[in-house]
Amino acid sequence: MLTPIFDLKENYMRFCLIVLCCMNYFISFGQTFTSYFVGDTTDVLTSPTAGTVLMGGASENDNAMRWFLERADGGDILVLRTTGDGGYNDYFYDELGISVNSVQTIVCNTADASLDPYLVEQIENAEALWFAGGDQWDYISFWRDTPIEDAINFVVNEKKIPIGGTSAGSAIMGEAYFSAENGSATSSQSLNDPFNNFMTLGYADFIENPATVKIITDTHYDNPDRRGRQVAFLARLMNDYGQTFYGIASEEYTAVCIDENNIAHAYGSYPAEEDYVYFIQVNCFEPGGPEVCADGEKLIWDRNDAALKVIKMGADNIGSGSLDLNDWKTATGDDYHWENWWVEDGELNVLSDATAIDCTVANEEFFSENELIAIYPNPATNKITIEYSDNAETSHYQLIDLNGKIVRNGVLLGNKTTIDLEQLSHSIYSLRIINSEIISIKIVIIN
Repeated sequence: MLTPIFDLKENYMRFCLIVLCCMNYFISFGQTFTSYFVGDTTDVLTSPTAGTVLMGGASENDNAMRWFLERADGGDILVLRTTGDGGYNDYFYDELGISVNSVQTIVCNTADASLDPYLVEQIENAEALWFAGGDQWDYISFWRDTPIEDAINFVVNEKKIPIGGTSAGSAIMGEAYFSAENGSATSSQSLNDPFNNFMTLGYADFIENPATVKIITDTHYDNPDRRGRQVAFLARLMNDYGQTFYGIASEEYTAVCIDENNIAHAYGSYPAEEDYVYFIQVNCFEPGGPEVCADGEKLIWDRNDAALKVIKMGADNIGSGSLDLNDWKTATGDDYHWENWWVEDGELNVLSDATAIDCTVANEEFFSENELIAIYPNPATNKITIEYSDNAETSHYQLIDLNGKIVRNGVLLGNKTTIDLEQLSHSIYSLRIINSEIISIKIVIIN
């Protein structure tokens, strides 16, 4: 029996629909971008959970990627990149065992793609967003101050989807970032001149992720050694912006996964492999910044051989090692230790067996020798009292953090004033009493 023509057409249309919905395909949109797609073309709405993945730059850690995909809650995964192809599609869709509705990779060939409403729509519809490697300057120069940047910040802050990247894709995750506008920078170049031509840094003008506020990331930490250049990044940021910043770094086969509660988990193959991640913070001295950070001069950041406090954490396949980024001191797991890092004459030094950071230790510098004033308790928790015997004239007080920001201020009332310290983080602060002269006392707040 002959098959009617209309049946042949209907079957052919069904066949095409099946191919589009179930097979990997790509569409080239002129010269601006190319789309590779696998899965169901129907957009779904799920309930994603916020999270951030900082991947080390070699092959992806499968368990960290499963962590990432699970947070999409079965939704649509979008991969953005400026070079390459749809290589992530099958990996995310089939190979990790996590059910998702679709995976789309969009390769932006030029900056013109940032103005395309289709690309903006795909970002806003995504339940997870991943940035591949490549050149981070392409990402930044193509998308900064464009509708793409707005769409990324919308899904991170309003839709609260998981976001992450590897290598260059991880480099753009921090509120502060190394842009690589003039090419990469080595540790030696950076330490010998923190203002060399390759040290191109940005801050607070691209991705707005609450998980990475005041953080600069780095990758490929074991090959080549990039510890020195990240120290130089932190020194430059303190010098340029007058604020304290933090560093997170991953070795090539590791990842840091930051959950919705700001707990960072370390994924890798430790102890079978020597896989580590690093959490870097400025020690709680005042002043805590570099002794020398100047154009054309070698970096000096010593601070009594303890300028930076670093957690070096073994990264295992279940992410058992973690650090609470709310306080940068509460760590879990059996395979981590504290290190001291400091720079002498452009050379990075490391003490591998160091004590944990401790901003509660007070010494004679923290107490005033002025007979007119008494401050207690010091260290303090939720409040501090100032007793001031000279009330002949109005006196003012300012409590100033390590970034130079005034966090409390007011007028001293008579001979005794109590200052509320609730919601101030553990650190060293400077208390200034101002009248005809200025008296400055160091205060330690613990919580």
